[in-house]
Amino acid sequence: MLSSIPQFRIGTGYDVHRLVEGRDLVLGGVKIPFEKGTLGHSDGDALTHAIADAILGALALGDIGQHFPDTAPEYEGVYSIDLLKHVVSLIREEGFVVSNTDATIILQRPKVMGFLPEMRQKLAEAMEISTDQVSVKATTTEGLGMTGKGDAVAAQAVCLLSKI
Repeated sequence: MLSSIPQFRIGTGYDVHRLVEGRDLVLGGVKIPFEKGTLGHSDGDALTHAIADAILGALALGDIGQHFPDTAPEYEGVYSIDLLKHVVSLIREEGFVVSNTDATIILQRPKVMGFLPEMRQKLAEAMEISTDQVSVKATTTEGLGMTGKGDAVAAQAVCLLSKI
């Protein structure tokens, strides 16, 4: 067993939210015009949640559900970028920073390609890193499954943390 903490830590995250009428669609901190939005206790930002879970997982700090329970009224409707900022402060307390993150949005429609640069910017600011350290991609599932049928949006992420 190693006696010291490794200089690098890797984590993965995944999140999915149902798409419903009457809610905003927020991904990566960006509000995207669409007739449906994400159902959730917070703003339902599946992309930001997946990244936050990847960061927490890298240091075995649990997941966002443990840190921001959906039973807590103070998190109702909260902007998920603010949750990500808090997660980043937690890893800084442990002596780590985000080196980079790579994430994928899984969504049939709307097409989000034009919003990716703004998402990268908002996520980078929240993680206190540069946009060239943040990759966000989008894909469809060719009409298959919950995302392909337009019932949900999913996101997956991986991140690398470095010891300060």
